[in-house]
Amino acid sequence: MDGAIAGWLAGLPLDLILSPWALGLLGLAVGSFLNVVAHRMPLMLERQWWGDVAAQLLDAESFKRVFGSEAPERLKMAGGTVEKALADTPVLTLSKPGSRCPACGHRIRFYENVPVISWLVLRGKCSACGTRIGWRYPLVELGTAALFAALAWRMGPQPVVLLWCAMAAVLLALTLIDWDTTVLPDALTLPLMWAGLAAAALGWLPGLSLPQSLGGAMLGYVSLWSVYWLFKLTTGKEGMGFGDFKLLAALGAWLGWQAILPIVLMASVLGALVGLVMKATGSLREGRFVPFGPFLAGGGLVVMLVGLQRTLGWIGW
Repeated sequence: MDGAIAGWLAGLPLDLILSPWALGLLGLAVGSFLNVVAHRMPLMLERQWWGDVAAQLLDAESFKRVFGSEAPERLKMAGGTVEKALADTPVLTLSKPGSRCPACGHRIRFYENVPVISWLVLRGKCSACGTRIGWRYPLVELGTAALFAALAWRMGPQPVVLLWCAMAAVLLALTLIDWDTTVLPDALTLPLMWAGLAAAALGWLPGLSLPQSLGGAMLGYVSLWSVYWLFKLTTGKEGMGFGDFKLLAALGAWLGWQAILPIVLMASVLGALVGLVMKATGSLREGRFVPFGPFLAGGGLVVMLVGLQRTLGWIGW
């Protein structure tokens, strides 16, 4: 039976499998998963950080090396408390536990988790307690579907479009996480960069050689790293996080060094406009700043969809 299914799938034409409609449907499913990633990955990171805190508090030799004295007993007790609390906390991964309502704990059944349709049928509410389910969930699913379909239309029915869809999905996940937490996880930015370099090395990115990809990664990282230190030395403040450097390096690896300037210009202008609007409307809380990552990701998506040459033409290159 498995062989028959595999043979049937192999017989399907690429223009059907990789059509905008087919990849749009795939995007709906991927968008549903991205909602899970955006919600759980920051919590998983926080647990990891608390584990690091516990390990440091329990490291008596490190304390003695740094402070020149024995570690106070209260530090060991605090480390033990954190360690025990983590051990007693239920396992959290991208797949476990199953999706539940955060308000009442109702386990979401498979037919309540169909992208967009379930949200509409449930009228945006939990079936058990009636708690509102935000608009962002179906919007992310629809946005991912639209993006996958647009990439399929832009690049045609060729296997490389799946690579670009995967890259776009990671960019969307990074956008959601950074907007919520101002954190760009290394678990996403670094594999994205290495995947771009590997794809260029294998010749899977038409028109992009490995030297161009490597140059893009280097220029992407160094350019924002330089801006960061220039701003910090002149103002004493940090204008962005290190995750932004890595994200732009990843975009450079996929799109080449020529794409760096257009991406940064688009991200800077759009980020400034959004920041001004948020400040004027009072939606930007005191002491908080607008994360730069979503606008870098947006600039990269524009270059992907529009094409590098046309994007360069916009800035007169």
